[in-house]
Amino acid sequence: MVRPRFLPDNFTLLLVTTVLVASLLPAKGQVAVSFNLITTLAIGLLFFLHGAKLSREAVVQGALHWRLHLTVLLATFVLFPLLGLLFKPALLPLVTPDLYLGILFLCTLPSTVQSSIAFTSVARGNVPAAVCSASASNLLGIFLTPVLVGLVVVAHGQGKGSFESIMNIVMQLLLPFVAGQIARRWISKWLDKHRIILKMVDQGSILLVVYTAFSEAVVQGLWQQLPPLSLLGLMVVLTLLLFAMLVIATFTSRRLGFNKEDEITIVFCGSKKSLASGVPMAKVLFAGHTVGMIVLPLMLFHQMQLMVCAVLAKRYAARPVEIATGGPPPVWSDVSPED
Repeated sequence: MVRPRFLPDNFTLLLVTTVLVASLLPAKGQVAVSFNLITTLAIGLLFFLHGAKLSREAVVQGALHWRLHLTVLLATFVLFPLLGLLFKPALLPLVTPDLYLGILFLCTLPSTVQSSIAFTSVARGNVPAAVCSASASNLLGIFLTPVLVGLVVVAHGQGKGSFESIMNIVMQLLLPFVAGQIARRWISKWLDKHRIILKMVDQGSILLVVYTAFSEAVVQGLWQQLPPLSLLGLMVVLTLLLFAMLVIATFTSRRLGFNKEDEITIVFCGSKKSLASGVPMAKVLFAGHTVGMIVLPLMLFHQMQLMVCAVLAKRYAARPVEIATGGPPPVWSDVSPED
C-alpha cells in the first residue's frame, strides 16, 4: 500500500499521539516520579549509544575544513540567538511570552546530526565536513546551550543559571557520551548490525521526555494558557525564522567563496536545530517550569525543517553531476526524523 503524500512520517504521528495521550491522561504523583526516573535513564542510554556510534575517522576527515565549520557554528550559536532577540518586537504580538521563551531556547540549540548529514548527502554536498560540523555542534552545544540560555533566556525570567545547567548536562549527557566513545571499540560493530536499537532508543527517549513534559504542563494548565491565535502566530514565526536562516546561510556561503558542495553543507547544518538534544536539555534547563510550552516551538520547527530541507535537497541534487567535484558521495538513506 502506497503511503499518502499528505501523511506525516511515523515518528511525527507518534509525537502527536504522545501529546494527545499526555493531554488526556497526564502522569501525576508517584506515576510522574517513576516516568521522570525512566526518562532520565533512557536519555543517558541515548547519549551513550550516540557516543559509541560516532566515527572518529569521519570527524578527522572533515575537521581540516575549519572555515566551513566556523561558519556553521557562528550560524548555529550566534546568528540564531541574535535573530531571536532582534525579532522580539515583531514576535511578541504573535505569540505568548512563554512561547517566545521557547523560541529563544530553540535558537540556542545545536544543529541536528543524522538529518543534516543525510540531506547533505542526498544533495551531493560535502558529507565528511557535514559529519564533522554536525557532530561538533552537538558536542559544543552541551556547553554553549546552557551558557546561551543563561544569557538570552534567563534574562527573560526562565531557566537556570549557566554553571549549574552546564554541570547538570555534563552529568546527564556528556558523561554517558564519553562512556560510549570509550566503549566504541567493543560495541561499534554490534551497533552497526543493530541500528534499529539506536533508532528505538532515539525515538523512545524523546517520546518519554515529551510525555513527561506535556503531562506536567497539562497539569499546570497548558492548554488553558495557549490561545489558538497564539499557536497560529507561532507557526508564522517559525516559518519566517527558518526562511531567514536558509537565505542568510546560502547568501553568506556564496559571499565567502565556498563551492557548491560546501554551500550545501553550510545550509543544511547551519539552519537546523536538534530535537534529540533539545528535548532532554529542556528537561534539565527548565526543571520546575512549564517545559511543554518551552519545547512546543522546537517540535513544530523540527517538522518544518525536515519538510523544507527535503525539498531543497532534491533541488540541489538535480544540478548537473559535473558541478559536483568527485561525483556524488554515498547517500545516507536513513534521514532520522527524531534528530
